Amino acid sequence: MTTINPYLIFNGNCEEAFLFYQSVFGGEFPYMGKFKDMPPSDDPNCLPPSEEEGNRVMHVCLPIGNTVLMGSDSTSQSGDVPPFGGNFSVSVNADSTAEADHIFNGLSDGGNIFMPMQKTFWGAYFGMFADKFGVHWMVNFDEMPK
Repeated sequence: MTTINPYLIFNGNCEEAFLFYQSVFGGEFPYMGKFKDMPPSDDPNCLPPSEEEGNRVMHVCLPIGNTVLMGSDSTSQSGDVPPFGGNFSVSVNADSTAEADHIFNGLSDGGNIFMPMQKTFWGAYFGMFADKFGVHWMVNFDEMPK
């Protein structure tokens, strides 16, 4: 079966963001690699990363249920990414209202809440916010399973 996994790109604070996400969801990182860990390139036009960029995250992944949240930092070669959230949100479906509250309260800490967790007319317990890194999230618990 095909799966889709969100891949978030940061401007130098990917490791901080993923440690924060890990504090909410739990789990372990199967891999977190830095740009300094890459082998040298044979391409003479490809310069080794600066010390600052070498410490940026090249790739990280955090399994959450059947999904893998992945991320990396931008580099001077790729350029900074624009602010998050303009055209997407990461949607999390919880197994209970308690789990939804735990995820919502953990991830929204220091962020900007757009819609607090509440019962909705469509039968869900739902809330939306941007976390302190600017990533937009939606947390949902279907109180009336189909």
